[in-house]
Amino acid sequence: MNHAEHPYDRLTPDRVIDAVESAGYPCDARLLALNSYENRVYQVGIDDAEPLIAKFYRPGRWRDEQIEEEHAFSLELQDAEISVVAPLVDASGNSLHSFEGFRFALFPRRGGYPPELDNLDSLLVLGRTLGRIHAVGASARFSHRPTLNIEDMLTRNRDYLLENFIPRDLQPAYSTLTRDLLTEITAIYGKVREADLIRVHGDCHVGNILWRDDCAHFVDLDDCCMAPAVQDLWMCLSGERHERELQLAELVEGYNEFFDFEPRQLRWIESLRTLRVINYAGWLAKRWNDPAFPRSFTWFNSERYWANHILELREQLSALQEEPLRLL
Repeated sequence: MNHAEHPYDRLTPDRVIDAVESAGYPCDARLLALNSYENRVYQVGIDDAEPLIAKFYRPGRWRDEQIEEEHAFSLELQDAEISVVAPLVDASGNSLHSFEGFRFALFPRRGGYPPELDNLDSLLVLGRTLGRIHAVGASARFSHRPTLNIEDMLTRNRDYLLENFIPRDLQPAYSTLTRDLLTEITAIYGKVREADLIRVHGDCHVGNILWRDDCAHFVDLDDCCMAPAVQDLWMCLSGERHERELQLAELVEGYNEFFDFEPRQLRWIESLRTLRVINYAGWLAKRWNDPAFPRSFTWFNSERYWANHILELREQLSALQEEPLRLL
């Protein structure tokens, strides 16, 4: 598909405003595009009221029932008095709307800033909130949302990148390395049982957490899925090994107040990190026909990028062979 043919080319400012007004909210024509790539997200001014956040879902990515299940999970968490930014529901009980071929949802605007993950007190609070989220997440299962798995995250992205993006002179190294990673990850992450899978946020990085009034407020459940609990914990860890173990101890202490963390899941952290690294490269590649991506990720798809990507994967292969983090 040529850039000019991308569906988002039709999402003009006038169409955004018309869509929001079709859901019953009169707009004052103030429109601010927010930092989002997978979907298109706008702050929209509303007459005599606080602005709303309008999220337009990428055409073809999710089925309606998958988006509705995401919304239902958010609303379930909100009903449990957990601070998540859930979609607004209209008088008919609908949270997903459609306008001229675009599906969208409306959210209240929330302020905040990313949490300081080197602050142990913040990690304790964050752990408590994640424990509460997972207690709700474990109470039922998704029927339509995906399950985090090796095939989707590694194998399909590997094949797509080799066929379409990896420079020819780097293909042997990339092919061999990802084959070795697949072997290691299958041996480690293959031990995940069906009972280990719960409903999780799925993309729990600091950009999706707003810190305000000493509370963690979670946004954007667009990647919620069935996965082990540790998927929502490992992205809160950073630094050298001893620093990550200190952070982990504080995080799990708060977490265990509301939901029991299984230490055996620590063995899966580097597998999950590796899957994310490969999936991220695959995501950028598969979205390269969207004009927003070449403009925003100018460093992607150069020979230097792919060389560094291979180096990062080699480091991950070493990390997979190390002892897992310990709970202090």
